[in-house]
Amino acid sequence: MKYLVLLFSNLKRHRLRTALTILTIFIAFLLFGYLSAIERGITGGVTLAGQSRLIVRHKVSIIQLLPISYKTRIARVPGVEAVTFLTWFGGNYQDPKNFFPKMPVVPEEFLDLSPEYQLDDAAKKRWLENRTGAIVGETLANKYGFKVGDRVPIQGNIWMKKGGESLWEFDVVGIYTATEKSTDTSQMFFRYDYFDEARERGEGEVGWFVVRITDPERAAEVAAAIDAEFENSPAETKAEPEGAFISAFAQQVGDITRIMLAILAAVFFTILLVSGNSMAQSIRERTAELGVFKALGFGNFTVLILVLAESCLIAGLGGALGLGLAYGLISAGIPTLSAMPVFYFPTDKLLLGILMIFALGLLTGAVPAWQAMRLQINEALRRN
Repeated sequence: MKYLVLLFSNLKRHRLRTALTILTIFIAFLLFGYLSAIERGITGGVTLAGQSRLIVRHKVSIIQLLPISYKTRIARVPGVEAVTFLTWFGGNYQDPKNFFPKMPVVPEEFLDLSPEYQLDDAAKKRWLENRTGAIVGETLANKYGFKVGDRVPIQGNIWMKKGGESLWEFDVVGIYTATEKSTDTSQMFFRYDYFDEARERGEGEVGWFVVRITDPERAAEVAAAIDAEFENSPAETKAEPEGAFISAFAQQVGDITRIMLAILAAVFFTILLVSGNSMAQSIRERTAELGVFKALGFGNFTVLILVLAESCLIAGLGGALGLGLAYGLISAGIPTLSAMPVFYFPTDKLLLGILMIFALGLLTGAVPAWQAMRLQINEALRRN
């Protein structure tokens, strides 16, 4: 601690260069925070998906439908505890830009298999009593101002009503919340019985099945048994853990994780060069001063630590400001304003960011610190 005054004094020697270096690091870690939140938002918290649930979809593609009769056969597979199904509805609210996920479900089964969605008893009762009833997530309700009793018109673009009508209308009967922050609360769910009777085509078909199994350790075994049940049928299945299904769904727009890592690698490599060059230049300008330090009795190891500490201080100031601002803005929903389904700064990424700050400080200061440690007193004074 006694050297802190000396370290901060060194930072003031060339204030513009120090400020620009800190600003560069600040921007890099601000970008890191937002990319981490975006990646988690798009994948929907894949790593947190329940391993006790399997998704059974068409073997060819997610968009291929399956017969609803498969539900009974899946339920008979050993290790299966409960089964329900969902179907992708599509459609737009008022404007094509106002898109959010909408899916028909069987209310009781859906809520039983998805305990992460919380809905009060009064809303459940209203949902069961109203065939056109729908529940919306609190994020979605806040974004569009939905409240219980509203009638929401949806312009269908995949599913049409009998007679060719494209307009569907649903009554908001409840607003659900989530038990985990990784749960998507920007969706709408409505009743499958109403959807199946009203749609023009595809009666008796569903998008995919959600299966709860008795033993998560037997997930692979149960998945294989389900697929074997429908082998060589007109609609073969692919059973997989819920996380894998969500990941496949998200990666239809690209490998988000790989894209994020590529961007961050390029940014941090550039920052490493910039910060390393700044530290090297700073040490070269203070060669004589380091010689005087050693002449006064400062050991080689002490000089090494001082240079590394200065490098870590610069990285720490820029990184802490970047991570701190990213965390604050993301927590406030800025600038997304809840446009993404799941948008938060993951704790694991925050810890990774802190480790990256220290790594950046050590890497940028390693070469200058080594040179300063090996510097001879007579050589340093002669350079002056």
